[in-house]
Amino acid sequence: MARTASVERRTRETDITLTIDLDGTGRADIDTGIGFFDHMLDGFARHGLFDLTLRCKGDLAVDCHHTIEDVGIVLGGAIRQALGDKQGIARFGSCLLPMDETLALCAVDLGGRPYFVYNAAFAGQSCGGMDTQMAREFFYAVSYAAAMNLHLKVLYGENDHHKLEAMFKAFAKALDAASRPDPRIEGVLSTKGTL
Repeated sequence: MARTASVERRTRETDITLTIDLDGTGRADIDTGIGFFDHMLDGFARHGLFDLTLRCKGDLAVDCHHTIEDVGIVLGGAIRQALGDKQGIARFGSCLLPMDETLALCAVDLGGRPYFVYNAAFAGQSCGGMDTQMAREFFYAVSYAAAMNLHLKVLYGENDHHKLEAMFKAFAKALDAASRPDPRIEGVLSTKGTL
């Protein structure tokens, strides 16, 4: 069964269409109007081996907030939809990812209870036209829209580009591990019998 989803969201602030295939090969076709954010999402798709198509027209004349947050909402909703009933998935995934001098940690639980823990500090207010504080808003939106438990931490690092890229790639690898089917699992991996 295909684990794909297509989601659209239109508000007065953003117009978004997104398609994801959790069992892809890492193909990405992304245009949000924010080049650095596109680069981060491309890394997410490639390293998670997700096929991702995304178009977003946002009110960038205001700032990047609505675009980045709303893409997080749509991506999280698409992940939740593509996972379906979560039969046979590993459920948990984690990644400790190095990016030059930076080391980032991500842990994911697809158990259906949203919770978000974030620990990252940046030297600058923006990186490549993306406000660094928007990384937190993006991942928060993804975690709650997907109903996932998501922990992200930059353990150490100096370069903001490396910190952000390490977080997006670590998230990709952790989500890939958590969403991967395991033939040993019958039903869902829960003592409750449901996720």
